[in-house]
Amino acid sequence: MIEVLAVLCAAAAAWTLLTPSPASHRLDRLTSPKPSNPLRPLQTRIETFREHRTRPQRRRTAVIELCDAMAAELAAGRTPDEAFTAAATVLDPHVSAELLSLPRPPPDHLDKLAAQPGAEGLRLLAACWRVGSERGGTLATVLDGLASALRDEETQRQEVSVQLAGPRATARLLAALPLLGLAMAAALGAHPIQFLFGTLPGLACLITGTTLNATGLHWTRHLSKSAESPH
Repeated sequence: MIEVLAVLCAAAAAWTLLTPSPASHRLDRLTSPKPSNPLRPLQTRIETFREHRTRPQRRRTAVIELCDAMAAELAAGRTPDEAFTAAATVLDPHVSAELLSLPRPPPDHLDKLAAQPGAEGLRLLAACWRVGSERGGTLATVLDGLASALRDEETQRQEVSVQLAGPRATARLLAALPLLGLAMAAALGAHPIQFLFGTLPGLACLITGTTLNATGLHWTRHLSKSAESPH
């Protein structure tokens, strides 16, 4: 009996010594390197594409916020340069970095940024700033009115974008129909891939169809952008 108890005690002691404590287990989980994600490059590429696609919208919003903030800072008694710096600091980080990196005086250099998509309102801001500096007047009131006008313009653009959602979806569906046709032909045993890539008439059909499809998508996108632009 004593020998059995001794064996059990020895086994328990060995188990205690060999089994890591919960604290050590948690520490190992925190310090161990995270498993690599094979889809990370694709996710990064998608995020970059989305950021690039939404950048004009964020620029338009930032210009409106800049005018509002500058008007408030000017009404509080700050100079235009001080109001511009204080207002640009609280904007979208990307837009804020672009504005704060401008040489002084800012009105003489805002036109360069206004050439970027979505930053067209900066050209109006620069014009108002120059007129207010040269001829006097209440710049805060002018900028407040400019912010209201830009906000109405953005609202109209968003309404047009919503109305164009249906035609855009239809254009994309029509562009994808040839792929559906190829799948149906392959299911019926017509071998469309061999015809398109293995024969001269097939190559001619492939090049012509792809060109017309791409031209249609580009033209639809151009029409949509023209309808969204108020200028």
